Amino acid sequence: MHTVNAGTALSERMREVFRFFSALSDEEVGTFLGFCESRQIDAGKTIWSEGDSDNYAAFVVSGKVGIKKKTEFEGKYMIVGTFARGTVVGELCLLTDHVRSVTAVVLEPAEIVILASRSFEKLITERPLLGLKLLKHIFLVISNRLSRSTDRMARIF
Repeated sequence: MHTVNAGTALSERMREVFRFFSALSDEEVGTFLGFCESRQIDAGKTIWSEGDSDNYAAFVVSGKVGIKKKTEFEGKYMIVGTFARGTVVGELCLLTDHVRSVTAVVLEPAEIVILASRSFEKLITERPLLGLKLLKHIFLVISNRLSRSTDRMARIF
């Protein structure tokens, strides 16, 4: 994995696109990006598949990502979410070593920033305050998604 040069325009875009990064200093964003990899991915490409054992989160800088889940019908999936710029997907894999429970597919050409679980652990060790800030952000993202899911389920029943 190559690290992202903190002096690039990516640092500025991260601060512009993600509310979380706009609250960080230039130095903190640059440090974070030093633990990451940036990727450009074409529409239709799979980022990861259900059952994969790779552990990383993807910060969507541009484009759109769809999350789908296998159904009981062979080869059939259900879209469980679409995520556009300014969102993070796969964040639970930073905190666990479970296999992927969903598939992530690029719906519109996307630029994503990848944070692998090993890099996240290194970030926490080397820069604990920044790691804590990122961990708090991840918990807020998860909490908000769980609340929205609970609200949707309550409307169904």
